[in-house]
Formats: sequence, structure tokens, C-alpha cells
Amino acid sequence: MLSYAVFLFSVSIVLLCSVSIIFPALIQSTTSEFSELPFYTPVVDPFELGGLAIPFVIINGIILLIAVIYYKKYYSLSRLFEFDISNKIAIIVIVIILSIYIAATIGEFSIEEPWYDLTFGEFSIEEPWQDAIEMEKRLEVSIKNDKLPIEEALNLGKYAMLDSHVKFVLLITSEKIFGDYRVIAFFASIALLIVTFFIVKEITKKRIPGIIAILIVLQSNIFLTYDTSAVYSNFWILFYVLSLYLILRKWQLTHISLVLSIFSKILSVAFLPFTIFFILNNTKGKKRIYVLVFYIVLIIGGLFFITSFPRQMFDLGGTYLPENFLKGFEILSYQLRFDPIILILLLPVTVMLFLKSLRGFYQTNSIQILISGFLLVPPILITFTEQTNEPYRLIALVVFFAIGVGVLFGKIKQDES
Repeated sequence: MLSYAVFLFSVSIVLLCSVSIIFPALIQSTTSEFSELPFYTPVVDPFELGGLAIPFVIINGIILLIAVIYYKKYYSLSRLFEFDISNKIAIIVIVIILSIYIAATIGEFSIEEPWYDLTFGEFSIEEPWQDAIEMEKRLEVSIKNDKLPIEEALNLGKYAMLDSHVKFVLLITSEKIFGDYRVIAFFASIALLIVTFFIVKEITKKRIPGIIAILIVLQSNIFLTYDTSAVYSNFWILFYVLSLYLILRKWQLTHISLVLSIFSKILSVAFLPFTIFFILNNTKGKKRIYVLVFYIVLIIGGLFFITSFPRQMFDLGGTYLPENFLKGFEILSYQLRFDPIILILLLPVTVMLFLKSLRGFYQTNSIQILISGFLLVPPILITFTEQTNEPYRLIALVVFFAIGVGVLFGKIKQDES
């Protein structure tokens, strides 16, 4: 019953996101305020097919058919799931992959970090991101005063208590040690790849799926765009994924990692419900009780400080724009237009995770929740706050998708032998 409930929730969200892949203008045409005006005449056909519409339908149809055939046991795929490599070979392969990645990326440090001008759709240092301007001011003040951001956070009139203090500490440390804010941010991206491998390995008890997950992340244009960015660093998603891994391996430390993620980016708070589900779905007995108690205490403590010091904690800008909710689902089609693998395979991966859960691999339920939960966060964010949906946040989706693909290669006792 749980598998069906999770799948219904997940596939509903994925299908909503898939609408704009097939019909890019459909959601916009139904939610735009201009469509309500009497003189409005549509200049774009809402049912005009998108560039990836035909490949999406064909590839999804083929893959879903294969998934159903596998589930019905018409063909045996046991060898695909039984094959694995030794720990020594896995280390060598990972070192080779990371060496190629580092060698191909290291040249980015010879130029200034590009600031993307959304107005003209091209890179330009003449029109910097507002986030870049604010970050530069923050870091300059910290360096000038010779104080870490966490020290300055005590001055509640100057900075919000619940701010990206960990991120700024790491960036300042990077500048002081390496002379460049981006170096430790790049280390964080490398660490994210390694943690992705280990969490998949822990779930599947195999190394090949972890390597596959690394390759899935590395092929992502979104990841490669922001992997060396100081403005949009990967600290928050690194610490969050690490907190999930620690739930499985060293639960006593998971809370520290989650707190570091929250103080790297407040968006991590939105993933707390998914973390609770991950705990319930992947732990048992006393371990589950201990981890839940610590997380519940953390949540209650956070709620207490937020309600007691709302202005000092953070300022997202409260608002309510219900028309933005559906618009939040259409961002996937154009922000991932350079990541067609993820865009096209998201639906079949969701279905195959569901089919795998029906065979007893219940860990796939938590992966489905992480993927679909992230897709649900942007619509909620732009509906109830003044925040905008930025492409760099999709790195979380890329990582969860990669983990999902890797988990599909895990062997379970119910698989045919």
C-alpha cells in the first residue's frame, strides 16, 4: 500500500512537470494574467509541440514497455544486477573518472566566474547577478573586519541569524588559503560526487551502481555549470546528501551535517519532511527511534527560534500568489533543456523505481519522495515567498535522479535468478 501511495504522489508531480516538455506553452497560457483580458488574442498555440516532445514520447514508451516486460518476468535480467567489481577496481575507476573531470575543469579558474545575464540569455560580466553583488559585499566586510560570518551573525541587526554562514566561512577560508573563493567550492562538488557514490553503494550493497550515479551527475550541464561557482556553490546539497548517508552509516553525525546544510542554504529546511520519510523507510528498531527523536528535537528547536525571532532568523519576503503554483512545474522543461537525459528519463525512472519497490526493494520509495519532493518545492516557494526559481537549485534533482538510476541496478532477493 505504501509503494502505491508513494508512486501516486510521485508520478502525479512528474507528469505535471512533463506537460511542459510536450506542450511548452500550455501551462503559461492557462495561468497568464493576460489571458483573462478581453482584448487578449493568443499568439502562441498552447498545444504546439516542444522540441523534445517526440523523443520524449517515443523513448518513454519504449523504456516503460521494457520495464513492464521485466516486471512480468518475460525475460531474465538477473545477470545485470548480479555483476559487480571489487573495491580495489572501484577505487581505480573512480580515481580515473575524477582525474579526467578535474583536468577538464581546472581551466575554469583562469577566468573570472561568469555571471549569467538572464535578460539577454548570454554570459556577461557587465550585468552581474544580484546574488553575486550581495555575496561580494558580505565577504568584503568579513575580510575587512577580520571576522568570520558566524561571528558577525551575532549582530542580529546586521545579518539574519538563519543565513548562509557556513557557506561564507568556507568561501572566506578558500580565499585566505588559495587566493580564490571558488577552490573549496570546487572541492565540495568533488565531494558531492564521492558522497553520491557511497550512498548508492550503501543502499544497493554494490559498487557499479555508485559509479553509474557519478557518471549521471557528471554528464549534467547544470552540474558542470555551477561546480566551480562561489556564488551558487554546492555546499548545501553536499551536506544534505551527506546527512542522508550518515543516517544509514553513522546516525550520530547526521544532525550535524543537516545543520551545516541549513546554514549553507535555508532551502535545506524544506527537505526536512523528506528526510523524516527517508528515516522511516531506511531504518529500523532503536536506530529509527534515536534518529527520529534527534530530528524532532531539532525541528521543535528550530520552530521555537523562528517563532521567537522571526525577523532575526531569516527574511524570505512573505506573499501569496496562487497563480504561480502551476508555473512552478513548467520550469523543468526549459531549465533542463541542456540536460535531455534527465528530462526525458525522469518519468520512466520514477515508474521503474515503483516497480522495484513492488518486488521488495522498499528503499526506492524514499528515492521517489526525494525526486518528486524537490519538484514540488519550487512551486510552493514561488507561491508563498518572493523567491524566484534559479537553475542552480536543480543540482539537487540531478543528484537524486542519479541516485535513483543507480538504485535501479541493485540486486534484491525478489529479482529473478
